[in-house]
Amino acid sequence: MKNFANASFPPEVVSVMEVALDSAVASLPEPVISSHVRLIAEAILRAAHSGERDPVVLQRLALLELQLTPR
Repeated sequence: MKNFANASFPPEVVSVMEVALDSAVASLPEPVISSHVRLIAEAILRAAHSGERDPVVLQRLALLELQLTPR
């Protein structure tokens, strides 16, 4: 993951990020592409790093970013 080598989060935030990631990936159409999962994970990490803690908001931000990312 880009720029997250030194990031650390408390366990409760990791749990929130996990919920957001699982929900976002589950909403993707099959087949799920690994690069999409990576982009979603990075978006969630960035948003959580900036202070967002709501898993629904993290999921939505990540999915929006995935839509806006050129492929």
